[in-house]
This record gives sequence, structure tokens and C-alpha cells, in this order.
Amino acid sequence: MLNKLITILAVLILPLHALDKVNVDRLNASAETLNEMMGAGDKGIPLSLFAKAHCVVVIPGMKKGGFIISGKYGRGFASCRNPRGVGWTGPAGIRVEGGGFGLQVGAAEVDVVMLVMSEKGLRGMLDTKFTLGGEASVAGGPVGRDITAQTDASMRADILSWSHSRGVFGGLSLQGGTLRGDGDVNDALYGNNVSDAQILTGKVKSPKVAARFLSTVRKYGGRREKK
Repeated sequence: MLNKLITILAVLILPLHALDKVNVDRLNASAETLNEMMGAGDKGIPLSLFAKAHCVVVIPGMKKGGFIISGKYGRGFASCRNPRGVGWTGPAGIRVEGGGFGLQVGAAEVDVVMLVMSEKGLRGMLDTKFTLGGEASVAGGPVGRDITAQTDASMRADILSWSHSRGVFGGLSLQGGTLRGDGDVNDALYGNNVSDAQILTGKVKSPKVAARFLSTVRKYGGRREKK
């Protein structure tokens, strides 16, 4: 009887540990992605834009479907500037799905970083689900330190996005894709019934396992500069 009870408990507990490891691995992969794309110098995301951003979204290894399934999907994390003071909120689980955007030719997956540049984009992040290019405009972001030559249309976008695949950096349009909260991830990190809006407005404490990710966000985000 005791052995049967131990077996049942093991079956119940193991999936939780597996989920925790998956989340920690994805948090660390998100930190690595942000480091690579911010630290690429003249080929990376301009630091001056991150300094003006309200939020950042990191999707490590966003995938595209095969010949039959042509959809795109990815899971990652978002963090926003803490509205109650200096710093950034804990990471909220985010899914990106669908849309008419493309990846680099021949790439099965691509790392994606998005910067939310406007109040409108921030409000979209707090919704349960919103469409990029619908509720908030999105454009491929400029690459490199010099952004003076970029078009006004791009710089007025609510959300700017970049991609990294096989060592190639560039702006990426996610037009038509959707962003929504990843409830399973949030439940695992924060407990049941914690929403993205609660996390991204700083109403819940960030988990310890997110320390590396948040340290990377703070490294590049710093204090927000006014446009």
C-alpha cells in the first residue's frame, strides 16, 4: 500500500518538476537571446530604443510549421517598467501565434525581441489577447547604433520587433500575429490565477528563478528615457 502511494505521489510531482525546469530553461534562453541581440553592436538592437521602451518581449526559438501547417508560434516572456518606481516587473509568460509574417529563408526557428514603445502598445500588453497591427501597430525595428536614417512610419510604431537566426540580425514584421498570456507558465511561476496584467503592473513579486532574465533586462533597459 505504501509503495502504491509513493508511486502515485511521484506521478503527480514529476510533471510539476518538469514544468519548472522547462520554465527555467526558457527564462535563461530568453536572457541569452536578449544578450545576443542587444550586444551585437552595429548589427543589433539600438540601446537608445530600449531606453525609451515601456516593455520588452523575448521569444527564444520561435518556430514555423511545415508544408501542411504554415503557422508560426513561440513561447517566451515579457517584462514592463514598474509603474510604482524604478525597475522592471517580473516576467509574464507570453505566446505569439499565427500571422502573415515570415522567417528568414531556410530557418526552422528564429529568436524574436519586441520593444513596446507607446502607451497604446502597453495597454495591448495588459489585454488577455491582442493582434499585432490591429490594436497596436507593429514594424520591423532598425538595426545598429545609428537610427537617424529610419523612416518616420517605423519610428512611430507602437511595437518594434527584431529577429536573429543563424547569425543574421534584422527587423521583423509580425503583422497579424497575436500575443496572449501563457497561463500555464504563470501558474507555475506565481501560483494559480495570476494574470499577465497583474504581473506586468508589478502587483506580484518576481520569482527567484527569474533573476538572470531580469538582470539582463535591467542591464539594457536602465531608467526609461523620454522620447
